[in-house]
Amino acid sequence: MANVQIIEAAEVTPELVAAFERLIPQLSSSNPAPTATELAAICESEASVLLIAVDRDAEDHILGSLTLAWFRIPTGVRAWIEDVVVDEAARGHGVGELLNRAALDRARELGAKTVELTSRPSREAANRLYQRIGFVARDTNVYRYSLDS
Repeated sequence: MANVQIIEAAEVTPELVAAFERLIPQLSSSNPAPTATELAAICESEASVLLIAVDRDAEDHILGSLTLAWFRIPTGVRAWIEDVVVDEAARGHGVGELLNRAALDRARELGAKTVELTSRPSREAANRLYQRIGFVARDTNVYRYSLDS
Protein backbone atom coordinates (compact mmCIF):
# COMPACT_ATOMS: atom_id res chain seq x y z
CA MET A 1 0.00 0.00 0.00
CA ALA A 2 2.81 2.33 -0.83
CA ASN A 3 0.81 4.38 -3.30
CA VAL A 4 -2.10 5.63 -1.18
CA GLN A 5 -3.33 9.15 -1.84
CA ILE A 6 -5.83 11.19 0.15
CA ILE A 7 -8.21 13.20 -1.99
CA GLU A 8 -11.34 15.25 -1.44
CA ALA A 9 -14.39 13.58 -2.92
CA ALA A 10 -15.70 16.21 -5.31
CA GLU A 11 -18.42 14.17 -6.99
CA VAL A 12 -20.46 11.09 -6.31
CA THR A 13 -19.53 8.17 -8.50
CA PRO A 14 -20.80 4.58 -8.50
CA GLU A 15 -17.42 3.60 -7.00
CA LEU A 16 -17.90 6.04 -4.11
CA VAL A 17 -21.40 4.74 -3.37
CA ALA A 18 -20.15 1.15 -3.49
CA ALA A 19 -17.24 1.99 -1.20
CA PHE A 20 -19.59 3.40 1.42
CA GLU A 21 -21.84 0.35 1.13
CA ARG A 22 -18.72 -1.69 2.01
CA LEU A 23 -17.20 0.66 4.62
CA ILE A 24 -20.15 1.85 6.73
CA PRO A 25 -21.03 -1.63 8.04
CA GLN A 26 -17.42 -1.83 9.28
CA LEU A 27 -17.97 1.42 11.18
CA SER A 28 -21.53 1.09 12.45
CA SER A 29 -23.98 -1.77 12.69
CA SER A 30 -26.87 0.59 13.43
CA ASN A 31 -26.59 3.07 10.56
CA PRO A 32 -27.13 2.38 6.88
CA ALA A 33 -24.68 3.44 4.21
CA PRO A 34 -25.41 6.90 2.80
CA THR A 35 -27.31 7.15 -0.45
CA ALA A 36 -25.84 8.88 -3.48
CA THR A 37 -27.99 11.91 -2.64
CA GLU A 38 -26.67 12.00 0.93
CA LEU A 39 -23.08 11.66 -0.27
CA ALA A 40 -23.69 14.51 -2.73
CA ALA A 41 -24.90 16.72 0.13
CA ILE A 42 -21.64 16.08 1.97
CA CYS A 43 -19.49 16.67 -1.11
CA GLU A 44 -21.34 19.90 -1.97
CA SER A 45 -21.48 21.30 1.55
CA GLU A 46 -19.51 24.42 2.41
CA ALA A 47 -19.14 23.15 5.98
CA SER A 48 -17.64 19.73 5.40
CA VAL A 49 -15.25 17.82 3.25
CA LEU A 50 -15.24 14.11 2.53
CA LEU A 51 -11.70 12.79 2.41
CA ILE A 52 -11.07 9.41 0.83
CA ALA A 53 -7.97 7.24 0.71
CA VAL A 54 -7.41 5.69 -2.69
CA ASP A 55 -4.92 3.02 -3.69
CA ARG A 56 -3.29 4.32 -6.88
CA ASP A 57 -1.79 0.85 -7.50
CA ALA A 58 -5.24 -0.78 -7.50
CA GLU A 59 -7.23 1.39 -9.93
CA ASP A 60 -8.01 3.98 -7.22
CA HIS A 61 -9.74 1.44 -4.98
CA ILE A 62 -11.18 3.33 -2.00
CA LEU A 63 -9.54 2.12 1.21
CA GLY A 64 -11.15 4.44 3.73
CA SER A 65 -12.66 7.81 4.45
CA LEU A 66 -13.39 10.48 7.02
CA THR A 67 -15.49 13.60 7.14
CA LEU A 68 -14.07 16.90 8.34
CA ALA A 69 -16.70 19.41 9.44
CA TRP A 70 -15.96 22.99 10.43
CA PHE A 71 -17.88 25.90 11.83
CA ARG A 72 -17.35 29.38 13.19
CA ILE A 73 -18.26 30.19 16.78
CA PRO A 74 -17.59 33.41 18.71
CA THR A 75 -14.19 32.12 19.85
CA GLY A 76 -12.95 31.08 16.40
CA VAL A 77 -13.15 28.37 13.78
CA ARG A 78 -13.51 24.84 15.09
CA ALA A 79 -13.21 21.59 13.20
CA TRP A 80 -14.47 18.12 13.94
CA ILE A 81 -13.44 14.76 12.47
CA GLU A 82 -16.27 12.26 12.10
CA ASP A 83 -16.89 8.76 10.76
CA VAL A 84 -13.30 7.65 10.27
CA VAL A 85 -13.30 4.22 8.67
CA VAL A 86 -10.58 2.17 7.03
CA ASP A 87 -11.39 -1.08 5.26
CA GLU A 88 -10.48 -4.10 7.35
CA ALA A 89 -8.11 -5.31 4.63
CA ALA A 90 -6.17 -2.01 4.74
CA ARG A 91 -5.92 -1.55 8.51
CA GLY A 92 -2.48 -1.41 10.07
CA HIS A 93 -0.87 0.05 6.95
CA GLY A 94 -1.03 3.76 7.79
CA VAL A 95 -4.21 4.64 5.90
CA GLY A 96 -5.95 6.01 9.01
CA GLU A 97 -2.96 8.17 9.82
CA LEU A 98 -2.83 9.56 6.28
CA LEU A 99 -6.54 10.42 6.43
CA ASN A 100 -6.24 12.13 9.81
CA ARG A 101 -3.13 14.09 8.90
CA ALA A 102 -4.81 15.29 5.70
CA ALA A 103 -7.82 16.39 7.75
CA LEU A 104 -5.56 18.27 10.18
CA ASP A 105 -3.82 20.02 7.28
CA ARG A 106 -7.18 20.99 5.75
CA ALA A 107 -8.47 22.27 9.11
CA ARG A 108 -5.31 24.37 9.47
CA GLU A 109 -5.92 25.85 6.01
CA LEU A 110 -9.45 26.75 7.10
CA GLY A 111 -8.10 28.62 10.13
CA ALA A 112 -9.37 26.20 12.75
CA LYS A 113 -7.99 26.65 16.25
CA THR A 114 -8.71 23.07 17.26
CA VAL A 115 -9.78 19.78 15.75
CA GLU A 116 -11.85 17.42 17.84
CA LEU A 117 -13.03 13.85 17.49
CA THR A 118 -14.50 11.13 19.61
CA SER A 119 -13.66 7.46 19.62
CA ARG A 120 -15.14 4.60 21.56
CA PRO A 121 -12.70 3.09 24.08
CA SER A 122 -13.20 -0.31 22.44
CA ARG A 123 -11.48 0.99 19.30
CA GLU A 124 -8.07 0.51 20.85
CA ALA A 125 -5.98 0.77 17.68
CA ALA A 126 -7.77 3.96 16.63
CA ASN A 127 -7.26 5.51 20.06
CA ARG A 128 -3.54 4.68 19.96
CA LEU A 129 -3.34 6.29 16.51
CA TYR A 130 -5.05 9.50 17.66
CA GLN A 131 -2.71 9.79 20.64
CA ARG A 132 0.35 9.09 18.48
CA ILE A 133 -0.70 11.84 16.06
CA GLY A 134 -1.02 14.29 18.96
CA PHE A 135 -4.68 14.29 19.97
CA VAL A 136 -5.10 14.67 23.72
CA ALA A 137 -8.03 13.30 25.68
CA ARG A 138 -10.08 16.12 27.16
CA ASP A 139 -11.48 16.19 30.65
CA THR A 140 -15.04 16.90 29.66
CA ASN A 141 -18.46 15.34 29.62
CA VAL A 142 -19.95 14.41 26.30
CA TYR A 143 -23.72 14.54 26.21
CA ARG A 144 -26.12 13.36 23.57
CA TYR A 145 -29.75 14.28 23.15
CA SER A 146 -31.61 11.98 20.79
CA LEU A 147 -34.12 13.79 18.58
CA ASP A 148 -35.53 10.48 17.33
CA SER A 149 -37.69 9.88 20.40
